[in-house]
Order: sequence, then structure tokens, then C-alpha cells
Amino acid sequence: MSISNSSKNISINDSINLFFRKVISTVSDLRLAIILLLVIAFFSISGTIIEQNQPINYYQENYPENPALFGFLSWQVLLNIGLNHVYTTWWYLSILVLFGSSLIACTFRRQLPALKAAKIWKFYDESRQFNKLALSAEITVESLDKIQSLLSTKGYKIYQNDHCLYGQKGISGRIGPIVVHLGMIIVLLGAILGAFTGFFAQEMIPSGETFTINNFLEAGKFTNLNGAKSFDIKVNNFWIKYTPDGSVDQFYSDLSVVNKTGEELERKTIFVNQPLRYNGITFYQTNWSISGVKIQLNNSPIFQLPMAELTRERKGRIWGTWIPTKPDLSEGISLVTKDLQGTMFLYDTSGKLISALRPNMPTEVNGITLKVLELVGSTGLQIKSDPGVPLVYLGFALLMIGVVMSYVSFSQVWALQEGDRYFIGGKTNRAQVAFEKEICQILEKL
Repeated sequence: MSISNSSKNISINDSINLFFRKVISTVSDLRLAIILLLVIAFFSISGTIIEQNQPINYYQENYPENPALFGFLSWQVLLNIGLNHVYTTWWYLSILVLFGSSLIACTFRRQLPALKAAKIWKFYDESRQFNKLALSAEITVESLDKIQSLLSTKGYKIYQNDHCLYGQKGISGRIGPIVVHLGMIIVLLGAILGAFTGFFAQEMIPSGETFTINNFLEAGKFTNLNGAKSFDIKVNNFWIKYTPDGSVDQFYSDLSVVNKTGEELERKTIFVNQPLRYNGITFYQTNWSISGVKIQLNNSPIFQLPMAELTRERKGRIWGTWIPTKPDLSEGISLVTKDLQGTMFLYDTSGKLISALRPNMPTEVNGITLKVLELVGSTGLQIKSDPGVPLVYLGFALLMIGVVMSYVSFSQVWALQEGDRYFIGGKTNRAQVAFEKEICQILEKL
């Protein structure tokens, strides 16, 4: 009975080992890796085409059910699949993990053995061994030392005994694919790390205000949000530079990082493509708005009214507010502007234009003196933390280095002395024509 159980255990172990070998063989298949890479590329492209991390009403407006995009892609399908946040969905991360596993399996099953085989060399001590080489010749020469000298000048590393010689160069060409795989794996690790520990937020903050990051649109499961809330950001000033034709040239935000006691830790003026980076968090300048207007009626204290962006069918943005001209709010006027350059328009309750004015220009309206002192701008900030970015940069650097190394040809040359006869031959894994020219040059000199 014990023999039977032992045989049964051996059979089960063999079945398990066979199963794992098949799994590893399938995962390390180059065809699977190519398919996974194409799938990753497809969904990565979809993530750049479909706007990510937008409110639901945005997708309802742009991806209606009738007519659905391509006949099937409605906002409900888009949200159910997760195409509104492709890079953090479980299935996208699973594809990355599977692709990384395929690269690791391929590296250990194919690339490392190929490198090990390249380091294992042996002499050709029989003339018939040269017949299997793609390039070989029988020559007349004084000694193997002359062949060794010529090969050394071509960059070959030489191994020699009394009557045999072996030379090789371009071992980096064997290492290159391994470096490529390593770079891609590091890139995948960086992407996964960013998905689980990073966050994405947006804020629209009026000039002069201080805020704590709260409007998180996306955050990983292991993101430390307390670290993002451990300091505040003060918008010291916001302004826009306009072109001569009145269009926006650039908008700027003067930001300060302050601790909870109000002490300034860092300060920088940011604009598009010039963000503020602090404690692993990056603040990008992405948008702007008009949040309010400072007004004085007669000799009243200065007060601020909020302004709202008004919808319009034509292109362009406009903001407006309602200014009461009586204490009981029974009468008032509307103020409208399109930018921060200062030109504003006043309309009565019937929609008739009353006046155009600029800051600090007194205007008589409804029996009072109205003075608009300042338009208050708001800066739109995109806030992002991605701890995986350094790994992604490192991975891409290794990837580029590995690609360059992979183009280096791995060349091998053998030589043999049999009495007064000399044989020489070699092979290479790429650049066959260049290798043949090199060998021919050596033969000519011999």
C-alpha cells in the first residue's frame, strides 16, 4: 500500500510539474507577448482619445445612447467598462501584470540561456568542424599568432592554445535583449506603482485664496492622501498675458507652499509646461476663470460679488453678475465681461446696454455712482502625484540603451592549425554582409 501511495504521489507531482511547465511555456511565448503589447497599445490610445476622469454629465453629453458612437459606445458602456479611467482599471493592470510575467518568463527561458551559451566557448580542433560554418577558408600563413594579431586589431577577444584559436566580439548584443526586457518590466512596475499610490486632483482657486487639496478625481488604493493635505497652497496672484489682438497668450499663477502655521516653504510662478513640484506632488497650470468683481457704490465699503460663467452658443467665454442698486434688492443691473483685460458692460433689466466701463471708472446708474475696482481671476490647477514616474523614466532609459545594444553583432571566429595547413571560419547573428567583408579583409592581409 505504501508503494502504491508513493507511486500515486510521484504521478501527482509529475502532473503538477507538467502543468506548470506548460503554463510557463505559454506565458513565455513571443506570440502572446506581441498580442498583449498590441492590446496594451490599443487601450492606451483609447485613454488618450477618450477624456479621462471627467464628471458623468460630461460623458452623457458627449457619448449619448442614441446615436451611440460606432453604434455601441454610449456613456453607460463607457463607464461600465471603465474607459473613463483606463489606466487604473483592474483589467488594464491585469494585462500589464500578465505582460510583465511574459517578459520575465521569456528572459529566464530564452535570453539568459542564450547569454550563457554565448559565454561558453570551445576550440575547433578538427578541420571538418569548419564545414558547418557559413564562412570558412583554408589559408597559408606563418603562424596562428598572425591571425591572433589581425583579429585583435578588429576588436576580438582572443583565446588560444598551441594549435587552436577562438575569438569573439559583440557580447553586448546578447545582453541587449535582456536589458530591453528589464527596461520594459521596470516601466510596467512604475505604471502599476503610480496606479496604486498616485492621485489626480483639480482645483479652481481665486487669486489671494489659500487652499488644501480636496477635489480628488482619482486616487490609488494605497495613496497616502494625508500627506497631500499636510500643507496648503496660497495663490498669491493670478494674471493673464494677452496678445495684441486680444487673445490669451499665457496665464500665470504665483503660488506659495505654506505649512499649517502659515510659514512659506516654497514659492514659484507657474505657467503652462512650467509646473510647481513639491513633496512628490506636481501643480500644473491648466485653466482659468473669473471668480468675482470688487465694487463700490457711492461711498460704501468695498465689497466683492461672485461672477459665473455664462453659457452661449457661439465660441468664446463670458462671465456675468447682478449688482443691486437699492438696499432692498428691488433694482439692479447686470455686469458682463469676457476677460481680465478690464473692459466690462452694464445692462439694465430689459437687456439694454447702459454703459461700457473699465476698472476705477465711475459710472452713474439708477441714481448712484458705481465704481468697479477689480476683476478677481481664478487659476485652474491640475494636481498630480505619481511615485512611479522615476521608475518609468529609468525603464525607458534602459529600454533605449538595450535597443542600441541589441543592434551590436555577436561575431565568432575559429582558427586551426593541422601541420602546415591552416583553417579559419566564423559566424555572426546579424550584419552578415559586414562580417563577410571583415573576414575577407583579414584573409587578404593573411
